Amino acid sequence: MTSSTSVRGVLFDFGGVLTTSVLAGFSRFGEDLGGDRGLVLRLLSQDPAASRALVDHEEGRLDDEGFEEALAAALCDAGIAVGPAGLLARMQGYLGRDEAMVALVAEVRAHGVKVGLISNSLGRDCYAGYDLDDMFDAQVISRVEGVRKPSRRLYEIACQRLGLAPHEVAFVDDLRQNVEAATRLGMRGILHREASATRTALVDVLGLAPAAQVL
Repeated sequence: MTSSTSVRGVLFDFGGVLTTSVLAGFSRFGEDLGGDRGLVLRLLSQDPAASRALVDHEEGRLDDEGFEEALAAALCDAGIAVGPAGLLARMQGYLGRDEAMVALVAEVRAHGVKVGLISNSLGRDCYAGYDLDDMFDAQVISRVEGVRKPSRRLYEIACQRLGLAPHEVAFVDDLRQNVEAATRLGMRGILHREASATRTALVDVLGLAPAAQVL
């Protein structure tokens, strides 16, 4: 385990970290389509065609329209009649901006720590409303790099963009498998659930000021 003094950079996930919960949002989306809460997540993880479309889309081999067509077909096979047009925008409409986490990124950076974004992208407009160039010292987007988390290669690229070794970097993500993959590379993994707990974890890693002064 790295000591707090050795951590000089923090990588943040996007969906479910800088936004409200992806799992909760997509669960509500499935319900509103007329299915059960687990419908959309189940299709994206278990349906062969839909899950492959997700990987291809996140790694830049399948455009928005192609992904929407694949998801609509899987939903139709599951008994939910829905057209493909606008499916990504509808999904993203269930995600909101987590202002506390956006503020935490700024606080970490103000503390003199490098901050980076590492994200599996979903849709060309998924970062709308976020000034990523202003927020981060480095950005690593799966569709641009052609590889997605939890691939070791994407983490290596992100560390290189920050100019740091993996053991000098903390990584914040809401999915356990992504955090575990980063930890295996030597990063300090933080499983995100809500802003105050993530800030507490970063206090331990970076020695930030007491929470009452900021959040």
